[in-house]
Amino acid sequence: MLDDADRRILRQLQADPTLSGAELAERAGINAATCWRRLERLRERGVLRGSRAVIDWRALGYTVEVSLRVTLDKTVPRAFEDLADAARQIPEVLEIQTFLGQVDVRLGLIARDLAHYQQLYRERILTLPHIADLEALMHVARIKTDETVPL
Repeated sequence: MLDDADRRILRQLQADPTLSGAELAERAGINAATCWRRLERLRERGVLRGSRAVIDWRALGYTVEVSLRVTLDKTVPRAFEDLADAARQIPEVLEIQTFLGQVDVRLGLIARDLAHYQQLYRERILTLPHIADLEALMHVARIKTDETVPL
């Protein structure tokens, strides 16, 4: 699916997504026109989905990170969809993951401090639909976060 030139392009983008087209081509060892065509092809094939700004939420005053493990009432046919739709409306919920197993959903959320988390928990989280059980895990440290793909 990918050849060596594609892999070099993607490795360089992962290492430094701010590279100009010319810099990317030079580091990947190809000319700029070829690099541009390959980038377009990678986008068309869905390999390269875009770029984004990564904002450090701690720098904006959010000091608390919590993972909520949710078990849903499985007697409700649309429990997953209803919960996900409602959780999307909470700006502090940064991540929603679904699982197969005892835990159905994990919500990753941030709060400014413990008082803010308590308010979110009472006013927004506990009002989410179809929750049968809820476990909160307070994050202490992030040991590894890496979204790069081995190429």
